[in-house]
Amino acid sequence: MTGDRFSAGEQGLGYLYQPRFALLQMLQLPEQTSVFVEKDDDLDFVDVGGRRTLGSLKHKAPGERLTNLSKDFWKSVRIWLRRYGDSGRIESTHRFYLFTTNEVAETSFLKEFFPAGQRSADDPALVTLADAALAETQSELIQKIANDIHTLSEAEQIDFWRRITIFDRAPRIDDIPDLIKDRVMRSIRRECRDFVFERLEGWWHDSVLALLTGKRSLPIYGYELSDKLSALADEYKADNLPITFRGKAPDGEIDTDNDNRLFVRQPREIGISSARIRNAILDYYRAYEQRSQWARENLLVSGELDDYEDRLVDEWSRYRDVVFEKLGCVAESMGEIAENKPLPVEECESGTVPRHAG
Repeated sequence: MTGDRFSAGEQGLGYLYQPRFALLQMLQLPEQTSVFVEKDDDLDFVDVGGRRTLGSLKHKAPGERLTNLSKDFWKSVRIWLRRYGDSGRIESTHRFYLFTTNEVAETSFLKEFFPAGQRSADDPALVTLADAALAETQSELIQKIANDIHTLSEAEQIDFWRRITIFDRAPRIDDIPDLIKDRVMRSIRRECRDFVFERLEGWWHDSVLALLTGKRSLPIYGYELSDKLSALADEYKADNLPITFRGKAPDGEIDTDNDNRLFVRQPREIGISSARIRNAILDYYRAYEQRSQWARENLLVSGELDDYEDRLVDEWSRYRDVVFEKLGCVAESMGEIAENKPLPVEECESGTVPRHAG
């Protein structure tokens, strides 16, 4: 990153970090957990009992430290104070998590918010430590937040502070894919994990985008993620190949009247409809692109595609023979009917031709 004060690189990383970090967390939480993105905080996790955990994410430059008066912490506190008040204060079931790629400074009281340092509901120590830190600030922003805190009663301040947990040294955005592939995808063949992750994250981003644009009103549930991962994993089993071009179409218009490829000219010459020819072109495009992708991703065993094509030709020839026999039987029956002759049903495999012309 450059030192240009007009650069929005870090801010952009922060926005991209939200869905990727949410994906990592949801793969590790119970399946009944759901998540909203950019609702009451960066991430809102809701457990099966309806308890909400608001997560603030801070993706910072390497080497930075979180100190007593770091604005990243106090800005999150400002948001949490509002949510705490809106949800009933002491009656609230909310928890507040800060995930930061920073490391908390050794001398900072923020270490008291680490998971191992959680205090009891009536312990005033965090109030004392927070007040001592706030007394040192000259920041107008933090002073305003301090004033908001002091509108709470002492019992509410104790209750509010004990709801906060800080997780420092959170994985950076470019570390998360490997963490997911190592922790969650061990049942998937190693050589396929990159492709499974790419498709899983693509589906996840589409789901998050639907949330952010209002196309989806419900949160994303963990079981949806599990189902999608399971379906993708099945496609990459040793006896299967993934179908990723279903529903895709080539760029530009499909010209059934002027396409001179042999497989297009032949049906056109015998009067097949444009709609069926268009479908044939789509099938060819999807099959060609799909096979190319399989080859690029090294999913094909040596000779596997040739064996598959031989099997297709063999099965088609068998099916064609049956169809031609039926066509021959029908053609013969039509001749008998035209001459008004009785036709034994047992001579036709289909058994649908009448014995006599009406």
